[in-house]
Amino acid sequence: MDLKDLPVTQRVNALVKALDGAKRTNEALARCSDGEQMLDVLLDASSRLGLGLTRWELQNTPPIRDWIWWKNKEAPLTIGDSKPRYQQDGGQGRPRPAGSGQDEGADAPRRRFLGLF
Repeated sequence: MDLKDLPVTQRVNALVKALDGAKRTNEALARCSDGEQMLDVLLDASSRLGLGLTRWELQNTPPIRDWIWWKNKEAPLTIGDSKPRYQQDGGQGRPRPAGSGQDEGADAPRRRFLGLF
């Protein structure tokens, strides 16, 4: 079975599992000054493992997406709306790939959770 045929989330999970215990790669990630450098290291690791992940897939798939935001000192949540940042920003100014399905339900009424007090 070719690893490139797996869904993106499974390939990202395989990358995360491969990073567990990979001392040199983890040290390289720790030395990165921002998320872009982290992406370069992760792309290299992905290619060595034959996962075929793209920069866009790494930037937009958890948990790596959240690691990059953390490294860039960006909060994944904003206070008030409590929507994850990737939903608020609409891809953070990047065009969405065709068939992403994120425009579905745009006219649906929004539900708010008021909490239990």
